[in-house]
Parts: sequence; structure tokens; C-alpha cells
Amino acid sequence: MTIRELTADDLPAAWQLGRLTFGSDPQPAAAPAGRTSYGALDPAGTLVGKAVDLHDEQWWTGRAVPAADVAGVAIAPEARGTGIARALLRALLRGAHERGAAVSTLFATTSGPYRALGWDVTGHLRTLDLPTTALPRHRPAPHLVVRAGTPADLPATVDLYRRVAAHRNGLLTRTHPRFAAGDELPYDGLTLVEHDGTLVGYAGWNRGRGYGPDAVLTVEDALATTADAARALIGVLASWHSVTPTVRLTPLTGDAISAHLPLERASEHERDTWMHRPVDIVRAVEARGWPAHVRGQVTFSLTDELADWNTGTWQLTVADGQAQLRRSSSDTDLHLTVRGFARLYTATATARTLAEAGLLQHRTPDPGALDLLAAGPPAQALDSF
Repeated sequence: MTIRELTADDLPAAWQLGRLTFGSDPQPAAAPAGRTSYGALDPAGTLVGKAVDLHDEQWWTGRAVPAADVAGVAIAPEARGTGIARALLRALLRGAHERGAAVSTLFATTSGPYRALGWDVTGHLRTLDLPTTALPRHRPAPHLVVRAGTPADLPATVDLYRRVAAHRNGLLTRTHPRFAAGDELPYDGLTLVEHDGTLVGYAGWNRGRGYGPDAVLTVEDALATTADAARALIGVLASWHSVTPTVRLTPLTGDAISAHLPLERASEHERDTWMHRPVDIVRAVEARGWPAHVRGQVTFSLTDELADWNTGTWQLTVADGQAQLRRSSSDTDLHLTVRGFARLYTATATARTLAEAGLLQHRTPDPGALDLLAAGPPAQALDSF
């Protein structure tokens, strides 16, 4: 079995393998820049497995952290269960490490194989359906202007996204080429809310078909930086009640929009599980921002079978909004798995819960010193891939 980067000549076979695996459209789409594709070829030169490293960046408390977001993992049915996925993802991690990536996220159709390789479940991207009649019919505040957007307004929406996302953890910076704005709107409609000429909220939506009981207004993106802007956007969505009984959207947990939605009336349309792991734990710690009020130091050991540069004993020091991770020769009673590191780094577990799950071994009565690695808000995802 040969594992290597795929070339342009390999792309038709890679597309066909992905189409058969995921049941996608038989017409191939052009692959955007900013990615590295890896393939597994059998002795006859037939492509039997593939995986893609998207060269993304993620926001972590105000800093853009280079990421290797994994997409399109596909194995031919006759080759499944033979270790090809492990070999592909080992190669992907090594290549990502060499190009400077720090963390990795993927959306999993099944979590078990990825857990065996060091990724762990760190959240769910939930798409919700809400009865349009349940939405509050707010009138825009007098100081706001609500208008339809045009392609010329897209740079302002990019800037507003940055204002909402940058201080959170885990959200994509959306600077990857696949997010580049074109000459047309990427939605059927774009609703803007402005205050003194500055964009404070927007919603991009697709109308869908029909106006009967099954009609759905799909909100692809909706963000606001003020409560008044959020209420104004929700009021516009509520105005569709006579022709689209359902509004479908993916809210960002705890943001201005979610704070004014009747989420108790929502039903789950779709749930996508996302998983996280470090590519390079030193970069993951030192490239991100940390809460300015957090200070401390802890020593732990870690074993990473796929990325051996992460294996060893480490001392973490956090102070003044930044952190350092240095190799240590000290003894430690805290022995962390790479999955445990991922759960702490994303603030989706504590040291004690990791110990209960078998992802942290300790001899001390209380392993809570490792909660230093979990400082900050829990990571979130808003874009699937």
C-alpha cells in the first residue's frame, strides 16, 4: 500500500471514491485551493482511500490558530477495516505538522474510528426548525435601518462575522479560499441591520420552494452584535409566517440571535457531531489566546501514537493572556491521553470527568490542577465541512 499526496491526475478517481462513499452528486466540483489531499493506492495503483487536509484557521480567544481540518475521508468498501484510514490520517497529521498546523477538527459520521486515532467528540452543530408564527414580531428600533443587501455589502458581513467570532473558541476565521465572496450573493436574499451606517446584524437566507405547509425558509447565516439588531432580524424572519411555516437555522450558542429566539419551540432538523485533536500541542497552547485573569502552572505527561512529537512530559504555564508549553524532566502524577488533551483544550470536560472516563490517569487525590488547560469558554462550531 502506498500513501502519498494526490496530484491533479488523481482527482477524478478521488471524486469517484468520495461520490460512492457519501452518495454525492455524480458531477464533480472544482476543488478550491488551500487543501492537501492524501491517497492510499493498492499495488495495482488503484486509489482505495483518501483524506483531505483543509488549511483552515480557527479563532481561539482573539488569535487565529492554524488548523488541519479533515474532510472527505473515504475508504473503498473492499479495503475497509485494513488500517488504511489510520495510515492516511497519520500521513495527514505529519504533513499538517510540517506546514505549521496546530489543531484539527473533523465532522464524523461515526466517532469510533476517529477516537482510536486521538480525536474526541467536542460538540454538535445543530440545525433547528422553528415555527415562523412563534418568532417575536419585533419592530426595528428607531435608530436602526433595515434593508436588503447586495454583493457590495458582503465585505461588511465578513467584518461583522469577525467581530462575533474572534473572541470565541473554535470558530473558523472564514479566510479559507472556499469562503471567498463572489460577484453574486451566495443566498437568495440578504437582510442587513445598520446603525449610523455601521452593520450591526445580518441574515442570509434561501427561500426554498412553495408556500404550503411544508415550505421552509432556510437561514444560512444570521449574526448580530447588539440585542436591538437581533430583534430586528428576528422580526423580519417572522414576517414570512404567511408563506413559510418553518424557519430553519443554525444558531450560535449564547449569541445575540439565540438570546431572542423561542428555542423551547424548536425541533432538531439535523445534528452534526464534530471532533477535535491537537496536531502539535506546543503550537496549540502557544498560538491561542487565554483568559487574561487565569494564572497557573501544571506538569503532565501525554502519549500520542499518531503524532509522536506530542509524546512526553510537559509543563504548562499560563499568565497574562498567553501560555507556554515546555518539555519537563520532572516526575508527574498526571498522565493524559491525546483525547483527554482535546477535551480539556476545548473546555468540554474537566480533569475529574476525564479521569472517570479513563482519559486521564492520576495518583493524586484531586487531578483538578489540569483544569488550567481548560481555561476559557467551550469551543463551538458554526461551519461544517
